[in-house]
Amino acid sequence: MPIITDIPASRLAIAEEEIGPRRPGALYQNATGAFEVLVLVTDPREAAQLLRRDSARWAVIVRDVLRADGEPFATGAVWTSEDRLVRPGRPADAFAPAA
Repeated sequence: MPIITDIPASRLAIAEEEIGPRRPGALYQNATGAFEVLVLVTDPREAAQLLRRDSARWAVIVRDVLRADGEPFATGAVWTSEDRLVRPGRPADAFAPAA
């Protein structure tokens, strides 16, 4: 799934820090699990709807890879020093359409 971008430039740097290295395809781990990033949503309206929080500017849809029944869910948790990147995400053009 694509990265959806619609954050004003003035807030983009702050959002980038909060999101951290979580791009589609990335794997990261923290005390609550190990997560694969499925979608990065930076459209504030869509993020607010996903997180049910009017103040949301972005959301990450992840799946806990340590759980066999891990269902995708949206999170707005900021990247902290407790999070560890296990595998970086794919480049945005990794799935370019075939000719």
